[in-house]
Amino acid sequence: MSALTRVNNGVYDTLGERWYGAQDDPIALLRAESRLRNPWIQAELARAFGPVAADVLDIGCGGGFLSNHLGELGHRVTGLDASNDALAVARRYDRTGLVRYEQGDALNLPYPDASFDAVCAMDFLEHVENPERVIAEAARVLRPSGLFFFHTFNRNLWAWLVVIKGVEWFVRNTPPHLHALRLFLKPSEVRALCERHGLSAPQLRGVRPVFDRSFWTLLATRRVSRAFSFTFTPSTRLAFSGCAEKLRR
Repeated sequence: MSALTRVNNGVYDTLGERWYGAQDDPIALLRAESRLRNPWIQAELARAFGPVAADVLDIGCGGGFLSNHLGELGHRVTGLDASNDALAVARRYDRTGLVRYEQGDALNLPYPDASFDAVCAMDFLEHVENPERVIAEAARVLRPSGLFFFHTFNRNLWAWLVVIKGVEWFVRNTPPHLHALRLFLKPSEVRALCERHGLSAPQLRGVRPVFDRSFWTLLATRRVSRAFSFTFTPSTRLAFSGCAEKLRR
């Protein structure tokens, strides 16, 4: 595997309605992950802000799995993505009509300092060449005591085998170079980047698939059933979600 392998982000311009409907595509895994993470993010927002609606920025929002969920719960949500095709899908599935979807660059966020109560970068840091810049920008637009949520993959042989090769082998229509191992991040690296840019050391939760019937069905059929699910785990060996707080200076 070449150290120069570049991740294939162009695939997100081609999905259309497959964002919400396809079971024979890795996007179905992303939907399953969102079913785990969305309630966790909402619970953390409620813990931090109580019943008050929060101003939330969803960086790399894609088809709107998180943005639309939080919008339906009453939060004021901005979804930012580089793909106009993905944004069009996200808008169609926004049942509130209130989520603000915008095309933009995560490395140069088009928002003033201290604009948001929470910033999310779910399944995004491993898709850019400069994740530090994403974290720095997220910290910049956060208000003091605001929350930075993220999800990414650990850089090791196990993650390469499961997240990259396993998906290629066992999920239909997986495009080449959906992920690149060199862009995966170790928990210690994310922690250091957060602390470097005025965020607390993040609280981490490992994430892995649930090994039930739907998991074995995936291996046999190469289709992701609607019952396929993920769970939190103490181990960050494969993937991890985290939450860091913007420190008051």
